[in-house]
Amino acid sequence: MSEPTALPRAWPGVIEQFRDRLELPPGTPTVSLGEGGTPLVPAPALSQRVGAQVWVKIEGCNPTGSFKDRGMTTAISVAKGQGAQAVICASTGNTSASAAAYAVRAGMTCAVLVPQGRIAVGKLAQAIAFGATVVQVNGNFDDCLNVARGLAQRYPVALMNSVNPMRLQGQKTAAFEVVDVLGQAPTIHVVPVGNAANIAAYWMGYQQEHREGRTTELPHMWGVQAAGAAPIVLGHPVQQPDTIATAIRIGNPASWRLAEQARDDSGGRIVAVSDEQILAAHRLLSREDGLFVEPASAAPAAGLITAAQAGQLPAGQRVVLTATGNGLKDPQWAVSEGVQPVCIEPDPDQAAQALQLQRA
Repeated sequence: MSEPTALPRAWPGVIEQFRDRLELPPGTPTVSLGEGGTPLVPAPALSQRVGAQVWVKIEGCNPTGSFKDRGMTTAISVAKGQGAQAVICASTGNTSASAAAYAVRAGMTCAVLVPQGRIAVGKLAQAIAFGATVVQVNGNFDDCLNVARGLAQRYPVALMNSVNPMRLQGQKTAAFEVVDVLGQAPTIHVVPVGNAANIAAYWMGYQQEHREGRTTELPHMWGVQAAGAAPIVLGHPVQQPDTIATAIRIGNPASWRLAEQARDDSGGRIVAVSDEQILAAHRLLSREDGLFVEPASAAPAAGLITAAQAGQLPAGQRVVLTATGNGLKDPQWAVSEGVQPVCIEPDPDQAAQALQLQRA
């Protein structure tokens, strides 16, 4: 009997793929769901619209559908290595889904604090499905984070929000992957900004790639906030943040200073776009480039289009946008225009009429 054919080596997740580039405590175990290794996809329609070479990093292909998995694998792994039995996080949705999934994988219990009535159902469903204890707080995300921090200080639970530095260690690996694919860092990298850690994590990753000789260039880091939740752009916290882009509906980002430092050190910018601009970019990505993302992930495209229209994007730039979450996380905006399918009898001629087909 012949030996079975060996299977190709699967993507191992970001810790095993990049362990030698991560600053983790010695002996940290690996708690992974195979995160990372996400596609970097050209966006020809958006490229034509803005006059640049645009790629989109599709982070919605991570196990729980968002970029949060990159940081959660490192944060949960370190917590497990330190003997933690329970974890907690505040969330607008994606963090709760990721923390709950990785806690299951690690054999831990998980509690999540979410703003009451202000979390997309697709994200809430994930946290519930993974068995997390979900507590709704009568307040916004910032209130939830204050409660989570207080619990972590007073009780034996590990905090999984991006104030945990191990989160950034995992999230910076997306920059490694961009350089691996392009052979260099892009000229500009654009990310949505909510709690503001991801722009800092990318900048951390690109700087490391530059120091270690894998890129001779560094990008300008551009961040995009929603106009109704734009504290960094306004220069002060927003007490009642309001935007359709639930993932970035945050009025007082925990990583505010890190984001400003990434912006300033890279010669970048952080701007705000309206909900209308976000939805227009969402439609463009879906209908012209075939990329279905949650509204917050369309904010970078909206910011890029706005910059191009204002003459602030030199022609031919090499640009990467991060699409942080899958469109199924928050699908209501895709059907918000009220498009109704045509209903017909099971007849080919009626189908042809509905499709406006002409006989050959």
